[in-house]
Amino acid sequence: MADKNDLAQERTDWAEDRTVLANERTFAGWMRTGLGTVAIAIGLKAVFGPFEPTWVAKATASIFLVVAIFIYWAARARACHTLDRLHSNDAEPTSPKAMTFTASALTAGTLATGVILWAL
Repeated sequence: MADKNDLAQERTDWAEDRTVLANERTFAGWMRTGLGTVAIAIGLKAVFGPFEPTWVAKATASIFLVVAIFIYWAARARACHTLDRLHSNDAEPTSPKAMTFTASALTAGTLATGVILWAL
């Protein structure tokens, strides 16, 4: 039979694993927020397409694209910082390398969206 200290340590380990997984869910939530910001930029361009001068609508949409990129990298920095402070036990956390790849891929897609919006 396990003693109270072993049971307490096991509960502490599980709590830390839940925190590691919550950190990943938060990172994913911020990535979704960034993508939602890109959708706003596309929507602005669609709604204000015939707006004159067209550069105003494009510039406004571009602000949202810049905000999206900021969100990606701020979320990555925060998630990696939190992950550095935690120790996983049974859970396998997403690596900082994978978070960096995700932020990089979404940044590339967001920049490509900006190029397309300005080309229209």
